[in-house]
Amino acid sequence: MNRRKFIGKTGVLGVAAMLPLSSFSLITAPKFKMGYQLFSIRDEMAKDPKSTLGYLKGLGYVDFEIYGFDAENGSYYGYSSSDFKHLLDDLGLTVSSGHYNFSPYLDKSEDELKRFVDQCIVGAQTLKSDYITLPWLSPEQRTIDHYKLISKKMNTIGEQIKDAGLGFAYHNHGYEFEDQNGGNGFDIIINETDPALVKLQLDMYWVIRSSNHSPKELIRKQPKRYTMWHIKDMHKISRDYTELGNGSINYQEILPDPKESGLEHYYIEQGGNFTDNSIKSAATSAQYFKKNLQRYL
Repeated sequence: MNRRKFIGKTGVLGVAAMLPLSSFSLITAPKFKMGYQLFSIRDEMAKDPKSTLGYLKGLGYVDFEIYGFDAENGSYYGYSSSDFKHLLDDLGLTVSSGHYNFSPYLDKSEDELKRFVDQCIVGAQTLKSDYITLPWLSPEQRTIDHYKLISKKMNTIGEQIKDAGLGFAYHNHGYEFEDQNGGNGFDIIINETDPALVKLQLDMYWVIRSSNHSPKELIRKQPKRYTMWHIKDMHKISRDYTELGNGSINYQEILPDPKESGLEHYYIEQGGNFTDNSIKSAATSAQYFKKNLQRYL
């Protein structure tokens, strides 16, 4: 390499080192599929999954996180797993993760829990998903003792899922950050689960609303473990959900470095509190994301 080229290259690196994270990400960040958590549009999915998915594709969403798996019937949204996969293939769409309802099984026998996990694995493998995600703990499970017990069970679940060639992740809400005699559920889950078996799905809305941490701080403590993100905005007055760009979260400032995070997938989400309805909210968030945030991802 001649001297002029060397100086040019090192000059670019030197400038990049001084840039804020958002600017650096413009240069180095990989591109990810634009994702949507289908719980955000659950009313329309209940009525007409095919048309709803087609509409979302027209907005730019091409990857999804599902919810509502029927374990006994092995079905999604009234379709068998294989039929739903055919529907996705026909539309040129993917499902990279699913929220599966583990909560009722966490207090059941090991055999019942294992059987449910096996059913989830079959469904996720049929959809060619990368992850099975635990999205929710019932109120009675949100005690220090339960967090410790559930963390042990998550390691077992994660090993079972990993052996099947899939990833397992835990999705945070706000209750994990609530103080309980000097401790909290989030720290227990982080410290007592095996990072090789239990990845983390970072819901940035809940981190900002309910904790004293920033998404960047959490990722710094557990780099490469936050393989998925949920991106949603917070209403400026009620602090409820709202469309991207309508709320108080400045994602251009708080968005973490995807490489440090270990990011593989992200999903835009709005669980409710729609300005008009779920259809218009999906469009509003897509428009804002493509204009202001997609360049970083």
